[in-house]
Amino acid sequence: MTPEEFRKHGHAVVDWIADYRAKVAERPVMAQTAPGDIKARLPQSPPGQPEPFEAVLADLDTIVMPGLSHWQSPAFFGYFPCNGTLGSVLGDYVSTGLGVLGLAWQSSPALTEVEEVATDWLRQMVGLSDPWQGVIQDTASTSTLLALICARERATNYGLGRGGLQAEPHALVVYTSAYSHSSVDKAALLAGFGRENIRHIACDGAYAMRADALATAIVDDRAAGRVPCAVVATTGTTTTTALDPVRAIADVLAGTTIWLHVDAAMAGSAMVLPECRWMWDGIEAADSLVLNPHKWLGAAFDCTTYFVRDPEHLVRVMSTNPSYLQSSADGRVKNYRDWGIPLGRRFRALKLWFLIREQGVSGLQARLRRDLENARWLAGQVSAAPGWRVLAPVPLQTLCVRHEPPGLSPEAMDRHTQAWCDRLNRSGQAYLTPATLDGRWMVRVSIGSEHTERADVERLWAAMQHEVTR
Repeated sequence: MTPEEFRKHGHAVVDWIADYRAKVAERPVMAQTAPGDIKARLPQSPPGQPEPFEAVLADLDTIVMPGLSHWQSPAFFGYFPCNGTLGSVLGDYVSTGLGVLGLAWQSSPALTEVEEVATDWLRQMVGLSDPWQGVIQDTASTSTLLALICARERATNYGLGRGGLQAEPHALVVYTSAYSHSSVDKAALLAGFGRENIRHIACDGAYAMRADALATAIVDDRAAGRVPCAVVATTGTTTTTALDPVRAIADVLAGTTIWLHVDAAMAGSAMVLPECRWMWDGIEAADSLVLNPHKWLGAAFDCTTYFVRDPEHLVRVMSTNPSYLQSSADGRVKNYRDWGIPLGRRFRALKLWFLIREQGVSGLQARLRRDLENARWLAGQVSAAPGWRVLAPVPLQTLCVRHEPPGLSPEAMDRHTQAWCDRLNRSGQAYLTPATLDGRWMVRVSIGSEHTERADVERLWAAMQHEVTR
């Protein structure tokens, strides 16, 4: 494709995306296809000859689009918000078009320095103190893995340079909430701790980690000859957006070398609002934290920010310095290859930089406040309706709800819950996610798509009430 052909087709692609966003509310929110439908419409072998680009775009409409669930729809209330605001999309587009890689500062100086600025802007926006420094990763899963590897190396005095975990005389233990994200367990397993050394700490009535139960678990492990290594606290758990008490947990860890990592992947965006910062009170005592601008804040996926208070430790753990990457600038610049797992990195900072500049802090704050108010409104409606119940506190924008007709056994209630949620999703009117809480099925309503207004939430509530009567 020549630059002139790219210009022509690029305009067509931008028009296509703009049309999609303008009309996404008209589409069924959940994909209406069955397993294998899309694959059956695609050739089994690659094309031997070049195809017209117009044919590729045509297949987007006829083949790909029917197999998509539309996360940008104002009626999308599933999982979590994943807002690729169009300003951020353009930043991602520019990054891909430039095609530069950040192997080292010298390989693309602007890539590094724009990332330094964009992550520091975000640090200031969420109220973190000056010592915190950030780096962009792909997802929170990677960031949590980094945190646990750093914790492991602090606990073993850099055992990776000797015999690794298998050479340690005592098992290292990781602690997390019973409602933490599955990526925490996965990270602990990948970092070599072993499933037997993961402790799921009991929660209180609000589904937040109990600091007293954590303290007891640490004492018990020490008595058994194990080494408490890391605690992963969550600000905004996936199921209920519960808030683990960061300050109380930090108090338990005071005077120890146990690493405290805070998973604020979704809820971290709320800290752009000063009135929400009580939710991670005590954060300055943490060693690391992660928040995902590609969720509620609006950066195009993938764009996760990992913040640390001791970047020198991170660099020592992750450093690689082959001769072909060394330059005269080393020692005076950041080489982000030493701040994570991959050597090469895309220019992800552009989509965060574009987002913050195009929206402004005030624009981002206004959208978050709108979503919080809509969640409070819906919680009030559900709580007041006969037969409906809000099952957990609603500190943020996610509700856990259940319709409870009288006389149903717990098993029948589970079937009823899954059935009405499935009917609603398949109708195309909205998208909700069922999940379990205290061992029983309920439905999560996650409010926060960029274009979701009060009228959309009102339509959702009407649809929910209709489906439970069918």
